[in-house]
Amino acid sequence: MLKDGEAGRAGESFGRLTKRAEFQRAARGRRASVETFTLQSRRRDEAASAGASGARVGFTVTKRVGSAVERNRVRRRLKEALRAAQPLEAESDHDYVLMARREALGRHFAALVDDVRAAFRFVRRRGANRGRGPSAEAPEGKDRPT
Repeated sequence: MLKDGEAGRAGESFGRLTKRAEFQRAARGRRASVETFTLQSRRRDEAASAGASGARVGFTVTKRVGSAVERNRVRRRLKEALRAAQPLEAESDHDYVLMARREALGRHFAALVDDVRAAFRFVRRRGANRGRGPSAEAPEGKDRPT
């Protein structure tokens, strides 16, 4: 059984990002943009991973989204969509940040859940292709410049 805040596969909750530095680190990672939010994803380094187990998620809802009431509503909708979308293709050694857009306020909830699934799927697949593609390979018989 997982403790509160630990990420799991079948409907378990995610850990939370709480420090500004964690959000900034995630901002330097992979991104997936959908109509209602942008998902930022970054693998935790060894030092940060030592104390955390499972994927961690943070939410950013700026004042451009609307008043405090609207921002809180958007944040609650995204949190619930994240719960409803599980199991997700989230990697346990990664941090994720959802940067909300105003469109999340009026979007149908089922479409919002689909957006969450699509964004997580996209960053996971982009992460699987971390290596250089065939265009970066050296031609046969020639060495790569160093």
